[in-house]
Amino acid sequence: MTVKMIAVDMDGTFLDDNKSYNKQRFLRQYALLKQKGVRFVVASGNQYYQLQKYFPEIKDEIAFVAENGAWVSDHNEEIFCGELAKEKVHQVLDILAQETDLTLVLCGRNGAYIHNSASDAVMKKLSNHYARLEKRDDLKNIDDTFFKIALQLDNAGVDALMTRLHEQLAAVENIMHPVSSGFGFVDLIIPGCHKAHGIGLLQAKWNIPDCEVLAIGDSDNDLEMLRQAGYSFAMENAVDSVKAVSSWRTESNEDEGVLNVIARLLAREKPFA
Repeated sequence: MTVKMIAVDMDGTFLDDNKSYNKQRFLRQYALLKQKGVRFVVASGNQYYQLQKYFPEIKDEIAFVAENGAWVSDHNEEIFCGELAKEKVHQVLDILAQETDLTLVLCGRNGAYIHNSASDAVMKKLSNHYARLEKRDDLKNIDDTFFKIALQLDNAGVDALMTRLHEQLAAVENIMHPVSSGFGFVDLIIPGCHKAHGIGLLQAKWNIPDCEVLAIGDSDNDLEMLRQAGYSFAMENAVDSVKAVSSWRTESNEDEGVLNVIARLLAREKPFA
């Protein structure tokens, strides 16, 4: 089998803990991948505008599956953009109003929005994920197309929050689905609008079957795309659920695990021999 598409998560996967990567090494690899006709796809829970900032040299020629699959683009062409009805957004905001000790970001096509009570420290932390982030007095009165709600809290409280949200959202016809993105982040996504869905749309456009897809991830929001890909790699720092569904492992995000997999692919080493 050959590989025609590489889909990589960002936080905890492609990026190291300082939100950086070995750009010189990657761009050399990317040039070789391009020569061989291998598509490179960024698949992340991060905002589309933020993801573009990591790849200024090639952002106009690669594909992005952003916002955990809610927004898909290729060569700056929009392939898919999810949309949640305003009344459903309001329903979910009412449910989340009962929660304490979390930060809520309402994610839309034009930007992301947070209540104006957010501190400077919170804004600085979220700037790693949102290039466009605005403070607003009323999150129910914003003119935009919404497709995701991101929550940030202490990592120790994620499991309990996920349990509560599964129960509460099920009571209103599962209008959104909670998924852990790691590092204390929980994303509420439109059911079915996950990374695998976005990657599947690109596969259909490029006529690439699952068996020719290589996916690499570390968190629960990567599970669907790892199950879908013919070649699935878990980072050494991945959560147990990701390691359980992945066929292979690579080094941690601090040790250039993704770039090491690409090097093995280019050298036609196992499992790509």
